[in-house]
Amino acid sequence: MSGDPTLERISRSNGLALFAAGSWTAGFAPVLEEIVADAEKLTGSRPDISIDVSRVSKLDTFGAWLIERLRRSLTQGGVEPNIAGLSANYSSLVDEVRRVKAAPPIDTTAVTITGMLDQVGRAVVGVGGTMAGLIDMLGAVLAASGRVLIHPRSFRLTSTVHHLEQVCWRAVPIVVLITFLIGCIISQQGIFHFRKFGADIFVVDMLGVLVLREIGVLLVAIMVAGRSGSAYTAELGSMKMREEIDALRTMGFDPIEVLILPRMLALVIALPILAFLGAIAALYGGGLVAWLYGGVDPEAFLLRLRDAISIDHFTVGIIKAPVMAAVIGIVACVEGLAVQGSAESLGQHTTSSVVKGIFFVIVMDGVFAIFFASIGM
Repeated sequence: MSGDPTLERISRSNGLALFAAGSWTAGFAPVLEEIVADAEKLTGSRPDISIDVSRVSKLDTFGAWLIERLRRSLTQGGVEPNIAGLSANYSSLVDEVRRVKAAPPIDTTAVTITGMLDQVGRAVVGVGGTMAGLIDMLGAVLAASGRVLIHPRSFRLTSTVHHLEQVCWRAVPIVVLITFLIGCIISQQGIFHFRKFGADIFVVDMLGVLVLREIGVLLVAIMVAGRSGSAYTAELGSMKMREEIDALRTMGFDPIEVLILPRMLALVIALPILAFLGAIAALYGGGLVAWLYGGVDPEAFLLRLRDAISIDHFTVGIIKAPVMAAVIGIVACVEGLAVQGSAESLGQHTTSSVVKGIFFVIVMDGVFAIFFASIGM
């Protein structure tokens, strides 16, 4: 085809001339890449190299960049190849491409050390910003709660009941299912290992204490953080993106009182209920497996469970629940209000809400464990 690009080499007494011809456009990209890559191997072969483009019939940005790339590759000792025969139609295009500067060499060692220090610094600042945001949100929620107590008519009961249905009632099936399965697994593994010592019945002690004090409320809190915490962040973030929160402020409403307080109250009420139902489901699942797999009669299971646990174990778990709910709600609302005007920001803050919520739940569980151990509960 007459339009096919070529690059002819002609030796001269004072050097080498490269004659480009044909169509140097993106449509011939594979051929052009091969031609230019082969010509770039001439570096160091001749001191004087010129590039003649007078026979180029068509030239676009892609072709102009390849010619400029070839010119830079063949530059030796500060002597650049001369580009001759450039028509007036294409000279401005080649000049524009020539203005694109090649990236300077990067000191990898310096960048690595600087990058690591920069990441550490940003992480520290991020932690400080997160804690400041959480404390600020906690103060705003407490202030809004005080205003509602002074003026009870401003309390949004309908919104609270709606969120309570979403957070509590609709979460019951998945919470009961997951905790039931976890109870089954704990019981099966306990029986499997206790059987080696002939102490199958002690699985009841382990199951009762573990579920009521730790696993029941912790597992439910993690599920709530992933289910309801992410929903709160997405809802508030969408409102922030559509400027609905700014519209509330313009109309004289407090977004904390209108949007966040009902959600927080619903979460604080819902988590103890879900933790109680989850603990019952886990105990039922563990008892079922102990009966079918371990041969522990239901009557013996209940008698042993009554002797193994006390009201203190139940109290410890229930006390944790509202505090964890408040932490999840505060984190979710802070992340929701931090969303900027893009879908990417919404996704990032929703993910951050779940991760931070689960992290703080586990930290709070550890703090409670130390506290209750110190007071003998």
